[in-house]
Amino acid sequence: MAETKYIFVTGGVASSLGKGIISSSIGKLLQARGYNITIQKFDPYINIDPGTLNPYEHGECYVTVDGHEADLDLGHYERFTGIQTTKANNITTGRIYKAVIDKERRGDYLGKTIQVIPHITDEIKRNVKLLGKKNNYDFVITEIGGTVGDIESLPYLESIRQLKWELGRNALCVHLTYIPYLSAAGELKTKPTQHSVKELQSVGIQPDILVLRTEHPVNDNIRKKVANFCNVDFDAVVQSVDMPTIYEVPVRMQEQKLDETILRKMGEPVGELPTLGPWRSFLERRHNATEVVNIGLVGKYDLQDAYKSILESLSQAGTYNDYKVKATFINSEKITEENVAEKLAGMDGVMICPGFGQRGIEGKIVAAHYTRTHDIPTFGICLGMQMMVIEFARNVLGYEDANSREMDETTSHNVIDIMEDQKNITNMGGTMRLGAYECVLRQGSRVFDIYKKEFIQERHRHRYEFNNDFEQEYERFGMKCTGRNPESDLVEIVEIPGLKWYIGTQFHPEYSSTVLYPHPLFLDFVKTAIACKKDKNLK
Repeated sequence: MAETKYIFVTGGVASSLGKGIISSSIGKLLQARGYNITIQKFDPYINIDPGTLNPYEHGECYVTVDGHEADLDLGHYERFTGIQTTKANNITTGRIYKAVIDKERRGDYLGKTIQVIPHITDEIKRNVKLLGKKNNYDFVITEIGGTVGDIESLPYLESIRQLKWELGRNALCVHLTYIPYLSAAGELKTKPTQHSVKELQSVGIQPDILVLRTEHPVNDNIRKKVANFCNVDFDAVVQSVDMPTIYEVPVRMQEQKLDETILRKMGEPVGELPTLGPWRSFLERRHNATEVVNIGLVGKYDLQDAYKSILESLSQAGTYNDYKVKATFINSEKITEENVAEKLAGMDGVMICPGFGQRGIEGKIVAAHYTRTHDIPTFGICLGMQMMVIEFARNVLGYEDANSREMDETTSHNVIDIMEDQKNITNMGGTMRLGAYECVLRQGSRVFDIYKKEFIQERHRHRYEFNNDFEQEYERFGMKCTGRNPESDLVEIVEIPGLKWYIGTQFHPEYSSTVLYPHPLFLDFVKTAIACKKDKNLK
């Protein structure tokens, strides 16, 4: 396409309606038609990025290949479309204001008074168009975080208003809103949607397409009513009903011709309808997988969004093994030597989850000890891998005080230590080892057999590392260091070959697992857990 086209996705009535899923679905459908697309998220909070946010506040922190700590919606964008996002795909108000203030300090504005309009809005517009200019995308889909009417979203909405005016048919607004069902009256209510659109119109934006989020199907009469009240074409009012899985959404949107409507409104030829073959076969396998494999998630955040990418990776791996993964959260703060057998009972495999800080780590160590000694398939990620290493040092190598420097600075057996280049850093934001790094796998190891190649690249988010001073002892007693970074010589993967599946990774494989390309480690872990379940059933 000669010019990049811009699609803005806004939300009204309530948060958590699924703007990220709708944005991802639009991206998937346009991609299936051969367009080169990307998706970005604008978050209205003042943090520079979500890296220092508590997962209870904001869910998981997603990491891009170029080492940016980002909103978890970028995980949806990548899982749905297979694209790789970067720092430019997630912008916060904090970053916008910081960029403007930095320019002002340098004197770039030549002594002008700095104001929200035009300086902040110009910076937002610059970031919206940056991806299109830099990479020549056909479509840039921009999701605006928050809800219309929020005071902090106003600069973004003003920027969209200006861009719609400047770009004409090359800009379009999709507004996601809510149609609640009042059970006492037995009716679906359109008034919240009308108010939401009115709020958007009051800042000068007329939505081109409405997506009605609802728990009950919406009939044509309601769609006509919404279209009339909101000045939107009838065929541009689509519904997004609750689905058994978020991966159904692109198919449901295609059935309602959402992608056709977008192309028509933006002056593009509609062309043939894509079959979405591989996507539909994934959904069919998922639908047909009725048997359940139980995976325990040992972690400290009792919130599904805190481990979003892990849950999705397990779910995808289950589908490709023709099983349904039932993930059960097990709070590591409540695990003790006395109750660990009871807490992990019925689990066919156990994930030792990532995290930061002291809270809940002893429970993770107890869980790792139990799964190692009872040969339960175990997958430790980042801090989870470090807890497996500490457990092995305490119970096999005989170092009772073995620990990480993060948890105990005085330990004489610091089997996990702070990375050399992190020792003098006091600023917490964005200072870890972040993004994609090379890793070389040892030939003949389990991970080499899983990946089926020697050189891999995976994403990191950590400040502490395996202490190579202890490597020979670990190797001698049966825990092998089978993956390492070729430049820094840091250990990336540990495994115990004598067990069914006992692997810890310093990196986060969950960030690179997608619907059509599930991660090999998750595939093999779930496959082994299924085999263990079958073995137990035979006994």
